Amino acid sequence: MKASRRTLLAAGFAVLLTGAAACGTSGPQAGNNAGGGDGTASVWILNGVTQQAFRNSFDAWNNSHPDRRFGIQAFANDPYKQKIRTAVGAGDAPTLVYGWGGGVLKSYVDARSVDDLTDLAADPALKDRFLPSIAAAGQVNGRTYALPNNGVKPVMVYYNKDLFARIGAQPPKTWGELMALVPRFQAAGIAPFTVGGQAKWPLLPWLAYLVDRIGGPEVLNNVVANKPGAWSDPAVLEATRKIQQLVNAGGFVKGFSSISADSGADVALLYTGKAAMSLGLPATYQTIQTADPDFITAGKLGYVPFPAVEGGKGDPANVVGNPTNFWSIAASATEQEKQVARDYIKSNLLNDQYAADLLAVGNVPPVAGIEDEIAKSSDPQYFGTVYELAAKAPNFQLSLDQALSPAQGDALLTNLQQIFLGQISPEEFAANMNATIKS
Repeated sequence: MKASRRTLLAAGFAVLLTGAAACGTSGPQAGNNAGGGDGTASVWILNGVTQQAFRNSFDAWNNSHPDRRFGIQAFANDPYKQKIRTAVGAGDAPTLVYGWGGGVLKSYVDARSVDDLTDLAADPALKDRFLPSIAAAGQVNGRTYALPNNGVKPVMVYYNKDLFARIGAQPPKTWGELMALVPRFQAAGIAPFTVGGQAKWPLLPWLAYLVDRIGGPEVLNNVVANKPGAWSDPAVLEATRKIQQLVNAGGFVKGFSSISADSGADVALLYTGKAAMSLGLPATYQTIQTADPDFITAGKLGYVPFPAVEGGKGDPANVVGNPTNFWSIAASATEQEKQVARDYIKSNLLNDQYAADLLAVGNVPPVAGIEDEIAKSSDPQYFGTVYELAAKAPNFQLSLDQALSPAQGDALLTNLQQIFLGQISPEEFAANMNATIKS
């Protein structure tokens, strides 16, 4: 990153707000790689608080390259995941494919649905731009098929400081302390945790963190590697038991299975004082920053790592979440469209202004050497915590629905929701998931 980054970061808030007023100026809407028939490439992005940072980047490209524009469509998280799988499988994907890495990326690579970008990643204009540990998550078998396009996303426990002060408590450092807080918050008429259970994926960090804290990274490494019987590991069984114990104790807000994450309804319970804690990605912070910024500026939002589990093997510094999101290039795109995408990646992907826009909405870019800019940001303590968690974690476990193959990820979401709802036992969960492993 260049010296001009500091000026751009300072201007990022104003640029982002200006861009928000001009939402939808990114050129023709394209739903596939045909773009517009004139060499226009296409891209699908996700709705939400970082949507405008993506739009700003593509607007900047489109304004500078009127004959090589990107058409943009935006989708909610869950509909996008289903739509992109179908589009990739049908050879009808957008030029730039938004993803999470892991097993889904590997399935694209195995099907030869995305291009090898190893040469692009080694280009002098790019190779030193990203944190190496984050960029590595876009590799399959030592080759690069995806490049970072979003902020680092470790999952943390976010909490309402006012509610903790009301009952005279501190955030939990161990699982025992967490469980001891449940009856205290209930007695005060406060839900201990909020979670958007309707979408299922917000339940994943509970399983991943508990398995890691109990058994260490090797357990989930075996799961991702499809080791026979991996889901029957004692750490998995104990983790699912602890989840059900927390649910049965009243640890979650009533009706959590119908609460939406895409709408921000889960996080709203935190900043409106209905729930004390939320286990979430940095989108938690971003949602509050958008909906109720005074809650942050008044110092009411706290955040801590997931607690240790007494007697567990896992390092409490291990992190679960998404190292970041990525762009891949669809193999089905035309050569002209691919060249537009490659040129955009080389010049605009996570450049100074792009990084500034992400930081402006509370999304810490995986850019090397950004510590000084974080120190000068609107919330250096929070941004610094996120950056350090991701950069220094001994192990960073990718969200399991993305680390696994698409079919296994879907099965996990269904079975984990059933664990939370008490519809199956830990043993049945393990058996169901073991059945997804191909020998």
